Order: sequence, then structure tokens, then C-alpha cells
Amino acid sequence: MKNVGEAPQEELATGERSTRNRVARSILDHGPSTVTELAGRLGLTSAAVRRHLDALVADDVVAPREQRVYGARTRGRPAKVFALTDCGRDAFDQSYDQLAADALRWIARRSGDEAVMEFARDRLATQAETYREAVEAAAPASRAEALAKALTADGYAATARSAPVGEQLCQHHCPVAHVAEQYPQLCEAETEVFSRLLGTHVQRLATIAHGDGVCTTFIPKTTHQTTDSASASTAGRNPA
Repeated sequence: MKNVGEAPQEELATGERSTRNRVARSILDHGPSTVTELAGRLGLTSAAVRRHLDALVADDVVAPREQRVYGARTRGRPAKVFALTDCGRDAFDQSYDQLAADALRWIARRSGDEAVMEFARDRLATQAETYREAVEAAAPASRAEALAKALTADGYAATARSAPVGEQLCQHHCPVAHVAEQYPQLCEAETEVFSRLLGTHVQRLATIAHGDGVCTTFIPKTTHQTTDSASASTAGRNPA
């Protein structure tokens, strides 16, 4: 059997991550815990627990706080406990997608599919205003790129690239893909927003929700883009 000191660096790193996850999971299962409580539950030394907690605090997975004392206080300072942060809870399984799908199913059952579409449009309204500011601040030829940067800030990992007679807006991640699989109205409302912001008809070519690797939207070259390009070309041929 290998001694720990002889284990490859990658193997050690994997073991560290595994133990760190056990510490976080124990706090999830049992609530805010002291170092002593964690050491007892996990069969670790207090020093080892503190080392893993330091790393978890640095990663914003857990945060220290004073232990709440119910009844008469004893002498001395209350023991410090470690609790999961919102970021830490998000690292574990969540049911947000199922909750959203259930809510949309209820809306559709009560008020029909058009109500789901109205919800999708309303949901994007606030985001669209932020995107509009970014798009309108950009030069006409750079508006697709400006929209891509605004989408990236919202977690969509978007890029814009040239395509024959236009551009392609690519979203490499979709935070609502699992729900959009059941309710394509979310994608349709987003496409409408892109069209309004860019001032031209756009065409959705692919979506992650439908099994494609990337959400791809084709943006045809608009009149002002063509005019700008022609003007630049003319200026290049006829210098002042």
C-alpha cells in the first residue's frame, strides 16, 4: 500500500476534493456545525477539518458565524460554527428547473399556451432594457457583438461572428435550457427581443434546448451596415 506522501499529485488533489465535498455535505445534512462536530462525524482530526474549512471559506462555499445559544449562556465565547452560503447550496442538487416547469405547466393549464408566451415576453422585458443600452451605445456594425457581450454578462457565454451576408450570434450556454425543452416559448420570446434590439428580422437556426450544441441566431446584413461598408470602401479608394 502506498503512503500518502508517495501518491501522485493528481491523486492527492482528487482525495482532497473528495474530503472537502464530504465536509460540505455534512454541513448540508446536519446544519451549521463546529469543527469538533465535523471531526467526530467524518472521522477526521480537527486540524484536517480546519484546513478543509479554510479552503471552503476561500471558495465562498461555507462561512463562519457565532453559534446561536438557546437558554442560559455558559462562560466563555460561543463556539464558532460553519454554515453553507447561497453559493455553497447551489453546488448541490437543486429543483429549480422542475419548479419552473411545473409553474409554466400550471399557467398553460389554467390560461393556455398564449399565457406562457406572455410570461416569457414579460420575463425578458427587464433584461431587454439592459441589452438595449449596450446595443444602442455601439456603432451599427458592432451591435451584434455588443449584444453578445451583454448576454455573456447574464451567463449565456455568447459570441458574434461573421457569416455569409450577415452575422451569427452564438450562445454557448443557456441557463434555462431544460425548461425551454418543454416550453419553446422561452426561445421564441428571446428571438423576438433580438429582432427588436437589432432592428431587423433574425432567424433562429439552432437551440441547445432542441439538442443542438449552441443556440445560433442568424442576423442578416442590414441596410446601414451595407452603406457603412460601401462608404468605407469608397473612402479607401478615394483618399482626400
